[in-house]
Amino acid sequence: MDTAPTFYPLLRYRDARAAIAFLTTAFGFAEREVTVHDGVVVHAELTYGTGIVMLGTLGVGDPLWDLTPTGVYVAVDDPDAHHARAVAAGADIVMPLTDQDYGSREYAARDPEGNVWSFGTYRPAPKE
Repeated sequence: MDTAPTFYPLLRYRDARAAIAFLTTAFGFAEREVTVHDGVVVHAELTYGTGIVMLGTLGVGDPLWDLTPTGVYVAVDDPDAHHARAVAAGADIVMPLTDQDYGSREYAARDPEGNVWSFGTYRPAPKE
């Protein structure tokens, strides 16, 4: 049985390094992964128990997350079928189906209240 989470909160910070320091020191999160490009945190994963929160620096990296500083990522087995279902229901697709360089196939949509949801095959799990 797969024990990796299915839902992952996504957060963007003006100063992701400071946010990581605060979250690890104040709340006890542990760094699982931190990806830095040109001195800027573009993606990080912090764990707490069996949960993972993904975060990065606002305004750099994936332009999708310039739409909103928060969101939810949902791991799905078949993003193409999931995307087709969302389109059929009239979802506002803000990122089309995309094959990412890290191996995930994903898309993103905005719900009627403006929240951004991202769906894909990337499924990080806490390290044992």
